[in-house]
Amino acid sequence: HPPLAVAILAQVPNSPARSRKRLVHIAPQACFKMQNDEGRIVDLYLPRKCSATNRLIPAKEHGAVQLNVGMVDEAGRYTGEFFTFALAGFIRQRGESDSCLNRLLHEKGLLTFSK
Repeated sequence: HPPLAVAILAQVPNSPARSRKRLVHIAPQACFKMQNDEGRIVDLYLPRKCSATNRLIPAKEHGAVQLNVGMVDEAGRYTGEFFTFALAGFIRQRGESDSCLNRLLHEKGLLTFSK
């Protein structure tokens, strides 16, 4: 699709009647918004936050990981529910991702430390 444009017409004084209006400016549409099927305005990019430190994870950080931990029933079948955890690259680089993930799983009640 070609970009939308807004045509601005102006009156030109002292000219014949047939050419009084002329095209002055064509401006591209200023604000394009992304909308979903329901017509609600949504953002194009939602930044992730590290689950361990609550810091924003930049879009260009390649050391970050996102894990989906699925819930299972007593028979071991996946129930369709899951918890999402994001760990920033600097946590992984410091070697603390294992202990941070253990803490996050314990806070959600998915991991116990009892013997």
